[in-house]
Amino acid sequence: MIGVLVVDDDFMVAGIHAKFVEKTQGFTVVGTARNGEQALRLVDELAPDLILLDVHLPDMSGLEVLQRLRATGNVAGVVMVTADRDADVVRQALHGGAMQYLVKPFEYPDLATRLLRVRDTLALLEPGEADQESIDRAFGTTQPADQPLPKGLSHETAGLVGAALRDAGELSATECGERVGISRVSARRYLEHFVDDEQAVVRLNYGSAGRPERRYRWTATA
Repeated sequence: MIGVLVVDDDFMVAGIHAKFVEKTQGFTVVGTARNGEQALRLVDELAPDLILLDVHLPDMSGLEVLQRLRATGNVAGVVMVTADRDADVVRQALHGGAMQYLVKPFEYPDLATRLLRVRDTLALLEPGEADQESIDRAFGTTQPADQPLPKGLSHETAGLVGAALRDAGELSATECGERVGISRVSARRYLEHFVDDEQAVVRLNYGSAGRPERRYRWTATA
């Protein structure tokens, strides 16, 4: 389980982001902070694996929080979550060691996609020696393997559906939609795409009455 610290001076926004985190399988909120000093203190106390960090805080900028964390050797993953679109701010976040930068306002799939990317990167860089393939994947230098999706489907949501299916082992469209936060009909479109692309298989579950339920299982090795 990846522990997340949510840092935002707006308690309502922080609450929404915390709900998004808890909704994502494999992640849990370990604390929330309203300013930079509180964030730094809670990082020491709670040792989160990941920090959702706003840029604009009442006592110091999120960029300064990030800088102070890295100066002390803290290597927790950081996702900047902010309304600031200034290119210089984005550049400072990148150079400071942020792993993702997400502009407010956003929907749940936008954050969940980035959380899963951070999780995958952290998993690639476990203690010990890393091979070149793992390093390339962690730094995003490998060529994308994404295939064109049918019209109306997005790579971000496809990633969430695929991750939910891999984690659960087997799901119906209804169960998948509930996990990802999309409708049953939308979930089924993504699941059927994975079946057509030979990344998943489907079986019919015959109940006592009514139409059989279609249940999907991930089979792709990558």
